[in-house]
Amino acid sequence: MTSRFSRRTLVRGSLGVTTAGALAALGAVSAEGAPRPGTLPTDAEIYGVTTKDPLISQRADPWITQPVNGTYYFTGSVPEYDRLVVRGSSTIEGLSTAEESVIWRRPTSGTMGGHIWAPELHRIGGKWYIYFAAGDADEVFRIRTYVMESALDDPRDPAGWTLKGQLATEWDGFTLDATSFHHRGKQYLVWAQSEPEIAVNSSLYIAAMANPWTLGSKPTRIATPTLSWEILGYRVNEGPAVLIRNGKVFLTFSASATDARYAVGLLTADARSDLLKRESWVKTPDPVFTTNEKTKRYGPGHNSFTVAEDGKTDVLVYHARDYRDITGDPLYDPNRHTRVQKLYWHEDGTPLFGLPVGDGGPIVRLSPSDAPRWFVRHTGDAVTTEKAPRDLAATQFRFIKAADGTETIQSVDEPTKFVTITGSTVSLSTTGTPITRVAGRGGVTIRVSTGRYLRHAGGTLTVSDKATAFLLS
Repeated sequence: MTSRFSRRTLVRGSLGVTTAGALAALGAVSAEGAPRPGTLPTDAEIYGVTTKDPLISQRADPWITQPVNGTYYFTGSVPEYDRLVVRGSSTIEGLSTAEESVIWRRPTSGTMGGHIWAPELHRIGGKWYIYFAAGDADEVFRIRTYVMESALDDPRDPAGWTLKGQLATEWDGFTLDATSFHHRGKQYLVWAQSEPEIAVNSSLYIAAMANPWTLGSKPTRIATPTLSWEILGYRVNEGPAVLIRNGKVFLTFSASATDARYAVGLLTADARSDLLKRESWVKTPDPVFTTNEKTKRYGPGHNSFTVAEDGKTDVLVYHARDYRDITGDPLYDPNRHTRVQKLYWHEDGTPLFGLPVGDGGPIVRLSPSDAPRWFVRHTGDAVTTEKAPRDLAATQFRFIKAADGTETIQSVDEPTKFVTITGSTVSLSTTGTPITRVAGRGGVTIRVSTGRYLRHAGGTLTVSDKATAFLLS
C-alpha cells in the first residue's frame, strides 16, 4: 500500500499528542495541585480505532484499503476457498455489517478451480486490481497468482471485473500472497513463492512492475525462513504487507504453520535504498506479533494496514482465532476472524505492535504531565513509569466503569488484573481500587479517595494530597 512519511504520526504515537498539543496541555494544567475544569475527548476518541472484535467473522487473510472517495473496501479469504468477495463502508466498523458482493467464483473444473486464497484489492492508475492465489480443480494445492482488473469506480460491482491472467514469475512454482505498493515513482510487487533449489515452503520476493499484471524486473529474494520461530510446522515466509513511514519501508510477513504458532515478522529497509537489492532489507530477529494466551488470541497473522477515519492513525488489520485447539488441518478450520487494532510508533520511528489485545473497550496510555515522554507501565505487578518503553503492552490500560460511576484501571496484557492502591503503593491485583477521573485542560487527575490522588515523582507512582495530571494518549 502507498503511504507517506508523517512526523505527526511519530510524535502522536510516542507522546500521544503533537508537540504543540503537549505544550498546550502543560500550559493549561499544572503538573500537581487541584485539577482545573476542562473537557476531554472520550477514550474512544483518544484510541481512534473501533474495538469491535472480531470485526468480520470467518474472513482470513484480511485486506482493508485506505479510504477511496470516502469508502473503505475489504476483501479476504472465505472458509470455502471458492470465491472472491468485496464489501465497502464509510467506516472501518461499518465493514462488519456491510453487504458482501461476490465479484468472481472459481470455475467448476480446470485452472483456478481449486483453492482460492488471500485476495488483495489495489487501486493503481485509476483502476482496481485484485491479486489472488488459486489452485486447479484436479490439484487444489497447485497454487499460482492471478490478477483481475476493473475499470469501474466501485470494486463491489461484479460487472467490471475481467481476468488478466496468471502473474508470471521467474519460475513456475507455488506462488501466493502478492501485494503491491508504490514508492519513489515505481510500482513494486512482493509475494511468497517456493523456489526449486531452496528447501523451504515459501520465501519472499520483490520485483518492479511493468504494469499491474506483469513483472518488470528480475525477482530478488529478500527473506527466507531460517529462524526458529519461522519453521514451526512449515518453513514459511508469506503474507507480506508494506507500510512506509519515518524514512523507512516496513514490510511485515507471517511465518510457520497456520495454527497458534503462526506469527508476524518484520523486514525494514531505508526508504532511499534500492529495494531490489537483498542487502537493503534487515529482518528483525524475533517475531513482532504473536499468540497471546492471556488475551485469548491465537495465530495472529497475514496482516495488512489501513488508516483510521481521522486519516492519521495507523491501523493493524489481521486474522486470529480465539481458541488454541483445532480439530484436523488448521487450514480448514473456518474461525480465523478479521480483527483490527491501533498501530503505535516508538519515538525513534519504528512500529510498536504490542499484542493482539483481545476483548474490551478503547485503550489508553497514561503519561505524567511533568514527564510527557514517560508512560505508566507495569513490570510484573509493580506499577511505575518509564521513558518511551518499547514494551507497548505493559503501558496499555482500559478504564472500566462501575455502576456507581467510579472506574477501575484494567491492564490490557494482564486482563484479569487492575491497578490497586494499598496505602501509598501502586500495583496490579485481581481486585482493583475504584478511582475517579477528574478532567483538567489537557489531562486528568486520578482520585483514589477523598483528597488523595495518584502522584508521579521521578519515575515512581504513589498517592498524595497533591495530584499529578496525566495525559491520555
